[in-house]
Amino acid sequence: MRLLLLTLPPRLADLWSIVKGISFPDVIDILCVSVLLYFLYRFIRERRAGKLALGVLFLLAVQIVSSVLDMYLLQYILKNVFQIGFITLVILFQPEIRSVLEKVGATPIKGFKSLGEPRDAATVQHMIEEVTEAVGDLAESKTGALIVFERTTKLGDMILTGTVIDAYPASFLIKNIFFNKAPMHDGAMIIRDGRINAAGCLLPLSSNPDIIKDLGTRHRAGIGMSENSDAVVVIVSEETGIISTAVEGNLVRGYDPDSLRAFLTEQLATEPARNPFDLIHRMREKVPAREEKNEERGGEQK
Repeated sequence: MRLLLLTLPPRLADLWSIVKGISFPDVIDILCVSVLLYFLYRFIRERRAGKLALGVLFLLAVQIVSSVLDMYLLQYILKNVFQIGFITLVILFQPEIRSVLEKVGATPIKGFKSLGEPRDAATVQHMIEEVTEAVGDLAESKTGALIVFERTTKLGDMILTGTVIDAYPASFLIKNIFFNKAPMHDGAMIIRDGRINAAGCLLPLSSNPDIIKDLGTRHRAGIGMSENSDAVVVIVSEETGIISTAVEGNLVRGYDPDSLRAFLTEQLATEPARNPFDLIHRMREKVPAREEKNEERGGEQK
């Protein structure tokens, strides 16, 4: 082996020395960084941050080239740029960083439920049945509705913008709240722990420029709420009666009561695998594509 090292070029010999010195903690370190970069790529690829990230990578590449070619003036400029680069990145990526931290903080380790999650499966299933029945009737009568199901991310700041109700989610009550002559029909209904917690709530609008222009304010509010939390949002179009859902910023349209019931059961009544260390599950996880149908028209109000 020593004879082989002596015959290797100096660069290859140095590389072999580095590889030979890798220990088990180094392997774990490399795997952790690889997983972190993978999820970072998955997070930014569908967001505006992707273009900003490409710009940052381009500046890094220019910095490397200028260092190799001894371009002193360019090195000096980029050196001063990167000195304040961290603060600049925090400002530029503020919405994305907030979304990441909220999702990380809202992801419980498997085996531990959030204190805000309903523990009675029967209660959740009854709630889903009542909501599905109400949404089906609202869609048939083309009555607009916006219903938010709180999960691990607390929505107390949104609840404060509306009227606290704290009632059983009976279908007739949901339909009365969203009746177009009712005082709270323009806002969102928030369901917490299997009960209607508040109605008439104001939600943040999505600023995603990729959302099709035909979608109105109600749909943008639903998408914005799903972008800023792990909530499940159900939307009924006031003009077409189309039932939609929004989860993690992805809008899926064209539900009927049966498919909506199955979707809500999957999202709310089943126990998801939320272990942040379950890499295999996360790598197989697919993000539903946004359906961009042009059946909606703008001008809807929350």
